[in-house]
Amino acid sequence: MNSSNFTHKSYDVIENKWLPALYTITFIIGFVGNVWGLKLLLQKWQKLGNINVFVLNLGLANILYLLTLPFLMVYYFIGRKWIFGNFFCKVTRFSFNLNLYSSIGFLTCISVYRYLAIVHTMRMQGRLTGTRSAAISVLVWVLVTVQSTPDIFFPKTIDGQPKCFHSTSFEMTEKYLKYSLVWTITGFCIPLLITLGCYGHVTLVLCRRNTIEKTLRQKSVGGS
Repeated sequence: MNSSNFTHKSYDVIENKWLPALYTITFIIGFVGNVWGLKLLLQKWQKLGNINVFVLNLGLANILYLLTLPFLMVYYFIGRKWIFGNFFCKVTRFSFNLNLYSSIGFLTCISVYRYLAIVHTMRMQGRLTGTRSAAISVLVWVLVTVQSTPDIFFPKTIDGQPKCFHSTSFEMTEKYLKYSLVWTITGFCIPLLITLGCYGHVTLVLCRRNTIEKTLRQKSVGGS
């Protein structure tokens, strides 16, 4: 009994004190860092290449979520009491999912672009344009929004309880689990495999190039 009470109190301390502090630090550092990064990005827009379109969208996705953190700070600081209404609870959780999966999407796009630029340099020359990067970015936002929208229709609050669930109420847990499993596969597992495949192939290509260059140097030295 004492052990369970101690565990419960420890959990409350983490949620009511450490989480608000963590969110506060994340908000300050994240907001300043992302705004500063976007400023530098826009200043050097022409020099950074077409990947900067994805980096820009990555920063915007981060800022979108960071703007919801103050509400979560208040929520945990006052003991997990949601005072901002059901609609804004859903908006907050939706923003988290949108940020998470759009970030994964844009990081995947960056890895694919780097793969194409390094492995298929001649074939992709002139094809990786800013317009195509912008079109792909729009597609990422659309796909992630479609993937995240069903989450809004799951209940995030319960009448009489000032809670804001990250997932859903207990009664809908089974259905939510099936939904979250699908979006984990499409929004995380598949992009992860693509990213690993791209960087793995890039690593092999670069290693081969280094080996060839060393061989040519040795031959040139030996021939001279």
